[in-house]
Amino acid sequence: MKPKETRPSRYLFAVAAALLLFASVAQAGPPLVCHAFQIGQAKSLPLASHSWNLSGEENYDTKNLVKDTLEILAPDAPVLVRMETLRRATLYARKDPLAARELLAKLYSRASSAESAGHPDALAWFDSGYLVETYKQWIGRDLPHMTDGMRLDANPAAGVDGYAMVKKAIALRGDDAQMEFAAALITLSGPRDEHAQHAQKALAGAKNDALLAQNLATHFLGAKDQTVSEMLAKNLATK
Repeated sequence: MKPKETRPSRYLFAVAAALLLFASVAQAGPPLVCHAFQIGQAKSLPLASHSWNLSGEENYDTKNLVKDTLEILAPDAPVLVRMETLRRATLYARKDPLAARELLAKLYSRASSAESAGHPDALAWFDSGYLVETYKQWIGRDLPHMTDGMRLDANPAAGVDGYAMVKKAIALRGDDAQMEFAAALITLSGPRDEHAQHAQKALAGAKNDALLAQNLATHFLGAKDQTVSEMLAKNLATK
């Protein structure tokens, strides 16, 4: 009698395939910057473009960047709204080095002050860490196909470990698939094991989070145009 073969579940197959899709995005451009996050009707910073760059039609005064960003990053703002707002803030910050430094300092101060007061704030640590990692992908980088002719100021986030702050936020927050999605994007280039864990948790959470599933579908198109959302719908429903 032949030994009984074991096969991975449909869900594990979906996760493995999805991880390949995550990896393929790394070559398309900075993942925290080059695609807008879907946030429904939620408020964010004004932006005429929905791509990786400012359209040139914006008349936004970056003197208001810190104040406006902090107002949007209120305690009730979902993580996806925070991600899109910090993405837009980073696009503007490249035009205004002073505002870029001030925003980063304010977000870190908010997180560290709450920590020192004995009330660690998961969202504050997330905002600070996610901005650090978004800055690293955009400010001060020479990306000829995306930033030709743009200024290359020093990056105020250089040498700062934003991912560590995001992991701290996840530990404080507990089960949060949207934060796991953010961490999966940050770790596209590694560490590989941690990226896999974040991706698995994001995918698992998407079946109960329509907006997260929509973002997964938007960002990660496979070689055969199959999206992660389609994989979730096909494989998880029959698990």
